[in-house]
Amino acid sequence: MGTTTTSALRTSRVAALLTRLVTLLGLVALGVLGPATAHAQSSPGALATGIHISDGRLVEGNGNDFIMRGVNHAHTWYPGETQSLADVKALGANTVRVVLSNGHRWTKNSAADVAAVVSQCKANRLICVLEVHDTTGYGEDAAAGTLDQAADYWIGLKDVLAGEENYVIVNIGNEPWGNTNPAGWTDPTIAAIKKLRNAGFEHTIMVDAPNWGQDWQGVMRANAQAVYDADTTGNLIFSIHMYSVYDTAQEITDYLNAFVNAGLPILIGEFGGPPDQWGDPDEDTMMAAAQQLRLGYLAWSWSGNTDPILDLAIGFDPSRLSSWGQRIFNGANGIAQTSREATVFGGGNPGDTQAPTAPGTPTASAVTATSLSLTWTAATDNVGVTGYDVVRVSGGSETTVAASTTNTVAVTGLTADTTYTFAVYARDAAGNRSARSATVNVTTDEGGSTPGVGCSVGYRIVGEWPGGFQGEITIRNTGTTAISGWTLAFAFANGQTVTNMWGGTPTQNGGAVRVTPASYTSTIPAAGSVTVGFTGSKGATNTAPTAFSLNGSTCATT
Repeated sequence: MGTTTTSALRTSRVAALLTRLVTLLGLVALGVLGPATAHAQSSPGALATGIHISDGRLVEGNGNDFIMRGVNHAHTWYPGETQSLADVKALGANTVRVVLSNGHRWTKNSAADVAAVVSQCKANRLICVLEVHDTTGYGEDAAAGTLDQAADYWIGLKDVLAGEENYVIVNIGNEPWGNTNPAGWTDPTIAAIKKLRNAGFEHTIMVDAPNWGQDWQGVMRANAQAVYDADTTGNLIFSIHMYSVYDTAQEITDYLNAFVNAGLPILIGEFGGPPDQWGDPDEDTMMAAAQQLRLGYLAWSWSGNTDPILDLAIGFDPSRLSSWGQRIFNGANGIAQTSREATVFGGGNPGDTQAPTAPGTPTASAVTATSLSLTWTAATDNVGVTGYDVVRVSGGSETTVAASTTNTVAVTGLTADTTYTFAVYARDAAGNRSARSATVNVTTDEGGSTPGVGCSVGYRIVGEWPGGFQGEITIRNTGTTAISGWTLAFAFANGQTVTNMWGGTPTQNGGAVRVTPASYTSTIPAAGSVTVGFTGSKGATNTAPTAFSLNGSTCATT
């Protein structure tokens, strides 16, 4: 994905969707990992310098699991936006994947520039994944470079990267093969890996899939063992990019589990959530599966996309997160809830293996039809408790519903007149997790989910161009009770038409527009807000709507 690759990726998605039946059959045929390739071989002589692979897992030099929770940042196109590293860290990320160029297609990032990026990643306590973007769509996009050229670029940076194995992962090339003969991906990938190892690189190496990173024909999945075995150090991780091809839970879980079950390391190196005309990626399953399987994910992308629906922050401004950004940073299984800082930065004591004590039994207060507050006696730890995970217990299963750095939390999005069972875990900076607290049963109040609704709506135009524009609508709950499920209504006066929306689903009849929420914007906490973004078509005049209603109630405008 990237600033100038969106149209190519869209072309690949069209091909993917047109051949979905072939895809599904092909994945079954190609993706079966037989007994002879049932698990990744251990490498007794594997280098354990810095971040490395152990038993199919990405770990730090001290052996602690490291699970990437972060974003992609388009540095090569926006070299002046280095503040972005501090901004994504402040929002909780532990990793940033940095777009670089080897000069084949875009302006080459110099050794001094790369050294500065690595230094800033370290200063902001972020693990740095560096990737060459010029390889994007090779074989289908005539402008793309080869993996061999990318490997030469990395070798030219060896003096800069040597000694940074604790902090840097080398992603050889972004989406290094298109949809044309994707089977051609395997041999050049193996050759590039061997070239870097022969040059003395000891870093963990990351490789992207063909089919513009999405591997919808299963080539990487079928050949993963052979590619992994080509790295004599065993320090190789596979990266799958998940966009519109991955629009069902089954496709996502099948793909990730194929690698996990084979003992082969994998992460979601890019993914998107907002729907488009090629499909609606199932980002909820991507994030939930990554959390369940303890795999990394890196969302695309911080800011600056030519297609702004994928901007996590509007205009590189961390105070203006889009709905997509809110989903990634603050949603269920999001970065704020699940990210743990690498222990190499002092985020944990490498020798700390002692878990915190179990928190006290939670007690409920401020119970409404759709929300409640939980409080518990704090846990203790030999080093220090850094946070708590609140889970809903149902039979033998658990679902994380909230996270907190203190011993109290608000739980929203509940159903009226329903009994829930909650419990709490404590965790420390080293990633040790306590035993579960005792449970508490709470029944929400009767009477529906939106008593006493109050609302205000802010509408603004983010940008305009001939014939089109980008808008943003912020819906604020000014009432005292969470709103679960909503319909927003408004009307355009000048013939504007919504062409694409993220954070909600529009229906339009003439100038009248009705918007229902996406899964991650369906609940608006009391005194909280959600944001819906969209692109639209327009004529010469583009007057903003002046009246909005939420669930039939008139909202104030701001």
